[in-house]
Order: sequence, then C-alpha cells, then structure tokens
Amino acid sequence: MKKYIFRLSLIATGLILSSCGSDKQENKSNDRAIKVKVAQVVDNIDNQFLAVSGKVQALKSSNLSTRMMGHVSKIHINIGDKVTKDQLLLSINNNDLSAKLAQAKASIIEAKAAYTNTEKDYHRFVNLFKNNSASQKELDDITAHYNMAKARLEAANQMKKEIEAQFSYVNIRAPFNGVVSNKFINEGDIANPGIPLLEIETPGEFQVAAMVPETEISQIKNETKVVVQIKSLNALINGKVVEVSTSAKNTGGQYLVKVMLEKTNLNLLSGMFATVQFPVNASDSSNSILIPISALVTKGELSGIYSVSQSNTALLRWLRLGRIYGDKVEVLSGLNAEESYIISSETKLFNGAKVTIQ
Repeated sequence: MKKYIFRLSLIATGLILSSCGSDKQENKSNDRAIKVKVAQVVDNIDNQFLAVSGKVQALKSSNLSTRMMGHVSKIHINIGDKVTKDQLLLSINNNDLSAKLAQAKASIIEAKAAYTNTEKDYHRFVNLFKNNSASQKELDDITAHYNMAKARLEAANQMKKEIEAQFSYVNIRAPFNGVVSNKFINEGDIANPGIPLLEIETPGEFQVAAMVPETEISQIKNETKVVVQIKSLNALINGKVVEVSTSAKNTGGQYLVKVMLEKTNLNLLSGMFATVQFPVNASDSSNSILIPISALVTKGELSGIYSVSQSNTALLRWLRLGRIYGDKVEVLSGLNAEESYIISSETKLFNGAKVTIQ
C-alpha cells in the first residue's frame, strides 16, 4: 500500500513540475516584445479627398422589353455576344398577330375593289351631271359613296400599319451596336408587357455612379477631374464628373454623381465596386488629423488604433472618425497632433502586449 502511495506522490510531483515548466515557457513567450512600426499624426493637410463608394456602369445601356404577351419561341443570342443595330435578338410567338395581319390585308383588297368601282361611278356621274343627264341628288349620293369607299380603304391601310408596327414588339431587335450583358427569360417562358427580357450595353465605355452625402455635394462640380479606384482590379483610373444631381428627394439625402472614366485596357465590367476620390477643400478645423485606414482596429461598430505607452506596451485607443480622404480617414477625437501610433506589427497585437519599435 505504501508503494502505491509513494508512486502517486511522484506522479503528482511530476505533473506540478511539468505545469510550472509550461507556465514559465508561456510567460517567456508572452514576455517577448512584438516588433512594431509607428507613425506620427499628420495634420493640416491641404490636398484632401472625399472618398465615395459607387458602381461601374456602361455608358450606354438598355433593358429591352415588349408590349405584347406571349411565349418566347426563340432566343437568337447568348450572354456576351456582340450584336449590331437592328439584329434580331428574341422572338415571341405571333400566331395571333399574323392572323390579324392576314385579316387586315384581306380588308384592304376588299376596300380597294369597292373604292375602284365607286370611283368609276363617281366620274361617270360627274360627266352626266355636266351634260344635264343626272340630277344634283344623284351626284350627291354617288359623291358620298365615293368618299366612304375612300375612307374605308384608308382605314384598312392604317390598320395594316398598326399591326405591322406591333411586330416590332414580338421580334426584339438590338437598338444599337453592343454586347448582350444579361438575359432575364428563357425559351418557352411567357413574356409580359414592360418586364425586361434582355440587357444590352456598349463595350469599352464606362462611367461610375456614386452617391454623395448632402454635406459634401456643394463641393462637387461638373468637369472636376477625379481618381477612381477599382477595388477588384486593384487599379486607379482617371475620370471626370459629367453629371451632378440637384435633388435627393428619393435617395435619402444622397445625391447621384456620375463620373466618366477614361478609356483603359483593364477588364472593366458593369457592376464592379469603385471608390471615387473627389478633391475637396480642407476641413475648417485648424488641426485636421488624418491616419491611414489600414492602421485602424475595428470591433463591431467601434474603431481605434494602437499606440505605444510609456512602459512600451500596446495601448488600444478608441476614436471618433470623420470623413474619408482617399486611403486616409479624419480623426475627430481620441488622438492628438504629434502623437505616434502603430501602423503595423509582426504578429497580432492585443491590449497590453509588450512592443519594441523598429
């Protein structure tokens, strides 16, 4: 029994020593200072930019729809196909319309025969009336019949034109040279009036539509040159403001601004997210503090930065942020001029971690 007790004591002692050893190793790892880089607060910036998010759009784009209801009998193109103006893109079943056109043509033949016959009678009675061989009443009657026959023929011709015009809504054609960018319906589906069927856009010419807050819209002017960052391509493109909305009635205080992009060899596509950098006047505050957005630490809706304390530890400071200027953001409170803050570290930082400045 004593032997078992002795062995258990040795095991417990070993576990305690092992635990102490691991604690020492962990403390050693925690005591190791993290290498960081710091920067000093930048203030009084003269050239500031207002960064606004937007989306890339084709300069010329059109959603094609129909005024006729019917089954889609044939789609002649695929997404990505290049098309020319008036090229047939989509056909809708037009049996009813074809029958109406046949009826209209038959009505024209009938009306034309009646008009030709009445016209002959009219000219004959005019001659008889001149020779006093027909009365005024007879001439008036034949004139009335002649005018009615002429009107019926004209009505039949107009009916034919109306039906032929409706064929443009069952045979959807390209309104301009472009590329098919979207397809909203398949063969066999029912096309409804006013519902988009296809989307076509011009390739190579793009613009960015951005929403500018009401506090800044007064500084955005037409013809202003801007820089546009395409996030997915990690590229910058020059542009120019071509349209500034004067109303935010239906956009919740946001004003639509359109920026024409310069032609580029980049593979731009409609719908790509972009950031437009509008040059604006410097803040009215004499101490405008800007820091890189990449230095921010975010937790939920809070944003802050790490600074270095007097004891060389990382100190997390929460900030109140203002406007964004390009890749920098304005600090309204929480950081003073000439203070330093951490911009990068070799490993992940935490509040109270020991640091050493490179």
